[in-house]
Amino acid sequence: MEELTIGQVAAQTGLETSAIRYYESVGLLDSPTRVNGRRRFTPDVLKRLELIQLLRGASFGIRELQLLFNGLDDDSPASTEWQTLVAEKISEMDRLIKQTQTTRQWLQDVLERECEGVYDCFVPAGDGE
Repeated sequence: MEELTIGQVAAQTGLETSAIRYYESVGLLDSPTRVNGRRRFTPDVLKRLELIQLLRGASFGIRELQLLFNGLDDDSPASTEWQTLVAEKISEMDRLIKQTQTTRQWLQDVLERECEGVYDCFVPAGDGE
């Protein structure tokens, strides 16, 4: 298995090398081996970083990622704290999906009804038409 330099990892993930070093420093990545003082990552780091980027894009904070990964990496059953985090995130994402769908529908209405101003097609929740 060929090891990757931090520059290669950065190029393949689109991340800055400083972000990779940061994720390592907060425990989201295992410390890589070093050759002549330079980091050498195994290719599985690419999968881990892709998951980190996916979750960061879904508003997971660093502490939440630490909890999530520690719960997933451990061979013991998922902790109550880990299960609570996952349930809360699913609920938060469901709210965001609903809000996004409502906003999309409003924008579609604006296009279809050819509203002249931003408020012309806006009906506050509960007002109905």
